[in-house]
Amino acid sequence: MRNWGVSAQRLVPPFQGTALLGWIAPLAVAIFGGLLRFIRLGEPKAVVFDETYYVKDAYSLITHGVERTMLGDAKDPIADRRLLAGSLDIFKQCAQPADCASFVAHPPLGKWMIGVGEWLFGMNPFGWRFAAALVGTLSILVMARVARRMTRSTLLGCLAGLLLALDGLHLVLSRTALLDIFLMFWVLAGFACVVADRDWARRRLADRYDSRPAGELGPRLGFRPWRLAAGVCLGAACAVKWSGIFFLVAFAVLSIMWDMGARRALGLREPYRGALSYDLPGGLGAMALAPVVTFMATWTGWFVTSGGWGRNWEQATSSGPFYFLFDSTRSWIQYQSQVLGYHSGLESYHPYMSEPWQWPLLLRPVSFHYPSDLPPSACGSSSCSQAVLGVGTPAIWYAAAIALVGLVAWYVASRDWRAGAVLLAYGAGWLPWFYYAIADNRTMYLFYMIPVVPFMVLAVVLMAGLILGRQDAPPTRRAIGAAVVGAFALVALINFWWLYPVLASETITYAQWWARMLLRSWVTVAPK
Repeated sequence: MRNWGVSAQRLVPPFQGTALLGWIAPLAVAIFGGLLRFIRLGEPKAVVFDETYYVKDAYSLITHGVERTMLGDAKDPIADRRLLAGSLDIFKQCAQPADCASFVAHPPLGKWMIGVGEWLFGMNPFGWRFAAALVGTLSILVMARVARRMTRSTLLGCLAGLLLALDGLHLVLSRTALLDIFLMFWVLAGFACVVADRDWARRRLADRYDSRPAGELGPRLGFRPWRLAAGVCLGAACAVKWSGIFFLVAFAVLSIMWDMGARRALGLREPYRGALSYDLPGGLGAMALAPVVTFMATWTGWFVTSGGWGRNWEQATSSGPFYFLFDSTRSWIQYQSQVLGYHSGLESYHPYMSEPWQWPLLLRPVSFHYPSDLPPSACGSSSCSQAVLGVGTPAIWYAAAIALVGLVAWYVASRDWRAGAVLLAYGAGWLPWFYYAIADNRTMYLFYMIPVVPFMVLAVVLMAGLILGRQDAPPTRRAIGAAVVGAFALVALINFWWLYPVLASETITYAQWWARMLLRSWVTVAPK
């Protein structure tokens, strides 16, 4: 009989602390982050930045099943003014539904999620921001849990959740009805499922290796629910924004590499062939087929109604069900090619645009909201400011930049799977934008980095774990490590607290606003 305990512990190290504490502490951190996101969620009472697109598209989806053309345009946003006045008369009137079809550049899932909040709470700022605040809060819980699983430490898991809760860009996007917070959530959820599948598969591998004869390839693992869940989540990420595809490919490769590593660690003679023979076929179903099914399901409204862009409903329904399926698929593919062409040709100047190399240094934030007509009575001063500045917390972002360099050294020295996973995820979310910057000269913004922020936090937390040291390290070593990590957490908290008024649309004096522009390159985003 093989020694299962030794094999299992080598493949799946035990957690520190109790399972109950592993839930209660992350939940407490998530509640704290949720309070920051939900309190005054309806402020500012305005259509903020790109909310002008997604708020109305979401309402169109829950009303008509597809996006329809609205009244007004960028220079004269009639629909925005009517919404803020309480009127829902925002659609153009057309003789045929297809005449009012609106071309949209992103898949529909994020807008469906925004629409749920509008359906529950109405077409008001709280309603259209509710879903963003909810998934932003849930992402803090997921962050804490996945960091705990990777480090086996509830303390480090809670540190990860706290840092995500204290990131300025995460807070702003959790309080704004844009798509990027939903992309971040599904990417993080997919990564968490991939990591959970790693543990699950290794336990199953050790169990079956011990309980039944194993050949050179090792045992089959059977159905893997966590990997299927990962595929669904990553398909959902693609259904929010096409850029989710980079994470899908990266995590699919990561999953099969971990399968190979587990079989090798167990001492099997043919670990790579075993993984390719037994694990890869199921992986293709979970990480290829499931994402496609998930993605296509979010387009149901387009397929079953006649008012979508390029739908050709009458032509599709004229010759029976088989032609309907063929023509609908052809029209949908043509629509997606138009979307790809739109993104490739997006090069118009915007005052808040920035380049990917600037993002980790926070050199060019995005001003989401900065009204110029505040009366002096609003703040008791001769000049008042009310800002929503889309910027990360510098203490966290700069620490992450240093931590990522440390992760590279750690991975080169030890091939630690955690360092490799974080570096791969960071690269999948950041490096592709360099291609678009060079090849297409595309218009891009700092908030494109939000799906990468959880992995920046993980980099910091993994380095914090090294600073803290092992549990059996000398007490003095542990005390010094705890002091360093605790001091950093306090600095991050103070930095976030100082920036909070310009992240959450508090009305302050112009001098107070100016004092919070920590880099002078920030000042030009809201000139007085």
